[in-house]
Amino acid sequence: MKISTKGRYGLRALLDLAMNSGEGCVSLSGISQRQDLSLNYLESIFASLKRAGIVIGIAGAQGGYVLAKPAEEITLRDIMTVLEGDMSVYDNLGERTSIRSFLNRNVWDVIDRSVDEVLTGTTLEDVLKDIEARHLSADCSEL
Repeated sequence: MKISTKGRYGLRALLDLAMNSGEGCVSLSGISQRQDLSLNYLESIFASLKRAGIVIGIAGAQGGYVLAKPAEEITLRDIMTVLEGDMSVYDNLGERTSIRSFLNRNVWDVIDRSVDEVLTGTTLEDVLKDIEARHLSADCSEL
């Protein structure tokens, strides 16, 4: 499994949104500038996030985006599932040989459960707290 730019950039953009949401709506152009991301690509990413109910778009001169729920209620799994789809490291196509079956149960499924545990057990708020603890909140360009 490799996380695409859509997943990586989407997570960076949502963290930026959460960090700057104290000011109200956050514009995609602001996120684009702060995170050095393509505005067109962010529009595509946020369209997916909006359809999934993770963000709310507000039109108008003072418009932009806000999180649809508090950051502590949005898990990384919620985000990555929208942006990446299935997070499994393999395609289980009903493989029947004993070696394949063994690998599925004892390797690939174990990895999948571990990835799911981390994604489900980590919220945007958790990541924000880690960023603040590492004193990156002022710039956040290392994300």
